[in-house]
Amino acid sequence: MSIRIRLCSSMLAAWFAGALPAAGAESLTVFVDQATITKLPDKVTTLVVGNPLIADVSIQAGGMMVVTGKGYGSTNVVALDRGGNVLSEKQIRVEGPRDNVMVVYRGSDRETYSCLPRCERRITLGDAPDYFGATLTQSTTRTGQAQGSSQQR
Repeated sequence: MSIRIRLCSSMLAAWFAGALPAAGAESLTVFVDQATITKLPDKVTTLVVGNPLIADVSIQAGGMMVVTGKGYGSTNVVALDRGGNVLSEKQIRVEGPRDNVMVVYRGSDRETYSCLPRCERRITLGDAPDYFGATLTQSTTRTGQAQGSSQQR
């Protein structure tokens, strides 16, 4: 029984750290529209992303890598040094939102709402084009208005 508890504890610790080992490469899980930070090996100068539609990565000061979930699925990121040598490789799994999400189907059309605490429209991959476009337009307009207001001060 104690071996089972230790195994479960190890798995939970790995899960909370966001990195479960995969065959041949480390694995990192991030949620769509969210970011996570992980440490890179020393002397990384280039990051290569297998599919930038799934995840976006950037090198930050102090050897940190920011991974942002862009779309559902799995891809990889390879870290290279100045000479083109592979320093590390990570599998990146991007999963759906983890907040309180409600999905409404109207025939084959889908709409997604974030319910924290009231249900509000959310822009989610896979939503019906009209719903997605209208929600994106409203969000973009609001952001533009907010940026315009801050620049006038």
